[in-house]
Amino acid sequence: MLRTCCDRIPFLLNALLAGLLVCATALAPAAHAAPPVPAGTPVIVDTDCGTDDLLALAFLLARSDVHIEAITVVNGMAHVPTGAANVLALLQLAGRTDIPVYAGSSVPLSGHAAFPAAWRKISDELPGVDLPKSQAKQQGESAVSFLVRRLSDSKRPARILALGPLTNIGAALRQESYGAQAIEELVIMGGAVRVPGNLGDGGVFKTENKTAEWNFYIDPLAASIVFTSKAAIRLIPLDATQQVPIHADFVKSLQGGAKGTLEQFAAQVLASDDTAIREGYFYAWDPLAAVALVDVDVVRVTPMAIQITMTGNDQGRSVETQGSAPNARVALTADAATFRREFVAALAAALAPKPQSPTAPPAAKAPPAAPSQAKPRAAAPPAKPPAAATPAAPASPANGRP
Repeated sequence: MLRTCCDRIPFLLNALLAGLLVCATALAPAAHAAPPVPAGTPVIVDTDCGTDDLLALAFLLARSDVHIEAITVVNGMAHVPTGAANVLALLQLAGRTDIPVYAGSSVPLSGHAAFPAAWRKISDELPGVDLPKSQAKQQGESAVSFLVRRLSDSKRPARILALGPLTNIGAALRQESYGAQAIEELVIMGGAVRVPGNLGDGGVFKTENKTAEWNFYIDPLAASIVFTSKAAIRLIPLDATQQVPIHADFVKSLQGGAKGTLEQFAAQVLASDDTAIREGYFYAWDPLAAVALVDVDVVRVTPMAIQITMTGNDQGRSVETQGSAPNARVALTADAATFRREFVAALAAALAPKPQSPTAPPAAKAPPAAPSQAKPRAAAPPAKPPAAATPAAPASPANGRP
C-alpha cells in the first residue's frame, strides 16, 4: 500500500503543477486589451488646448457614449487664459456649455520650459477657425482644486484623459496622495519609450535633447509624480502616435462638413497646421489618445516600468526600466486605419447642435480612500464605419506638436 501511494506521488505533483499553470495563464494580464468600462463612466479631460487637443475634444464631443464630466486646462501649447476661452467656444459650438471648464496654473511645477512661441501663437489665435462666442464662463475654482476635491471621492471613480503636460494632475496627486485610487484609468498622451523624442521636429526648437517628448519635457517633475502615484496608467507615447501620421487625404476627408458642425471645425483646425502636415511631422497625437480612450483595440499595449528623467540633457525622457514592477501599460503600436475610420465617422455623424444654457457643477467631498492600485478599464469598441480618402488640401500656417 505504501509503495502504491509513493508511485502515485509524481502523477499527483504533475497534475498539481498543470493546474497551477492553467490558473496563472488565466489570471495573467493581456498585453493588448483591457476590460470594458461601464457606459457613462465620467471622463475628465486635462488639456493644454493645442490644435491636436481640440481635435481630440471634438471627437469626444461627437460621441454620444462619452460622458465628459469636466475639462481642466493646463499650461502648454496655448496659454491658459486663451486656451480656456477656446475650449469654452468649442463647447458652445457643440452645444455642450453644461460641461464645466477649470483653468490651471500658468507655470510648470519645475523649471521654465515652454513650447516655441510660434506654435503657441497658433494655438492661442486659431487662425482660420470659426468659433462662436461662448455664453459660458470658466469656473472660479482652479483646475487643481477641482481635481483634489474630485479625486477625494473614491466612491465616484473617473477616467482622466491627459493631453498636455501633467502639471495639473501632478499637483493634485501631490496634495491628495490617495487620489490615484479614485482614477479608474489615466490615459496619457506623452513620452517616447523606444523611439527618439520630438523636440526638434520642424527645426523650430534647437536642443541637444533627442530623447524627450514635449509634454514630459515641459514638466518632468509633474510626470514623475504621476508615474510614481500608483495610478492605473495607459500611456500613448510617440511609439504609437508616429504610426498615425496626418496626411492631406485625411484632411480632405473632413472637408465639406456643414457650417457650424464639429466636422467643419476639425477641417479648419487642420488647415491651420497645413505646413506641418505637408512637411510630414504632424501626427494624430492627442486624437489617437482620445480614440484609444473609447476603443482599446486601436492600440496594443505592454506592461512596463517607466521612469522620468528629471534634469540634464535628457530632461523629460521616459525610460523603460528593467527589473521593476510595471507602473503603466504602454502602447507601442497603433492601427492607423481603425483610427481614421472611427475619427472621421464620429465627426461626420455629429450634426449641428442646439445650444444649451451653462450649468454650474455640483460640489462634493468625501473622505480619502485607503491606498490600493486601481485596475484600468476601457470601453468596448464602437462600430467602425468606412472613411473617405481623397487627395491634397490647401496650404496655411504651421504648427508641429505635441
